Amino acid sequence: MAQTLVPHLVNDLGAEQIRIGVKEFQCMGATPPHDHPHVYLDMGDETQLVCPYCSTLYVHDPALAQSESEPPGAVFAATAPPGAPEA
Repeated sequence: MAQTLVPHLVNDLGAEQIRIGVKEFQCMGATPPHDHPHVYLDMGDETQLVCPYCSTLYVHDPALAQSESEPPGAVFAATAPPGAPEA
């Protein structure tokens, strides 16, 4: 079974709007431990979507890559805790 990575997004800056290069993602609200429940969001045919938890407006920008956002830093990069076994 093929898996695709669904980007996790955060709004640590408190931006009213975040432009992203994907239409399917998970919103975390903020970086843990200040995150809200991680909710899967899909814009479908639309070009924007508001997170029902944190009210961040996400706007699809096809000029951005999956790992990019405007303002920068909204794509969350998870890291393993120190001492965790490598996969």
